[in-house]
Amino acid sequence: MLDQIDRDLKLPPIPAKRLFTIGEASTLCQVEQHVLRYWEKEFPQLNPTKRRGGRRYYQPQDIMLIRQIRHLLQVEGYTLAGARQRLEGEDSRQDQSHLKQFVRQMRVELEELHRLLR
Repeated sequence: MLDQIDRDLKLPPIPAKRLFTIGEASTLCQVEQHVLRYWEKEFPQLNPTKRRGGRRYYQPQDIMLIRQIRHLLQVEGYTLAGARQRLEGEDSRQDQSHLKQFVRQMRVELEELHRLLR
């Protein structure tokens, strides 16, 4: 999906770096810096690392999230509230997937323990 977003928005590839300044994030996502700061308040998932003096550093997953937010707002026409709901829905689906995987693993371990106790 992210490849499609990058193609739709004609965005440059994300360089292989661990951290990006707000200026670099702005360039990579083609979003003004003040918009990124505003989106941090609107989207709890977007939480860049802040260092001394309040300097923001974005990780690659933050860049991907910004691109996804931009796509939802500018291409798909979502409102801020709608985009926030959509992202929260995706987070809960991922959480459910992780929970199902955990339950399956726990079941396998319990069955193995049960077998050993017999």
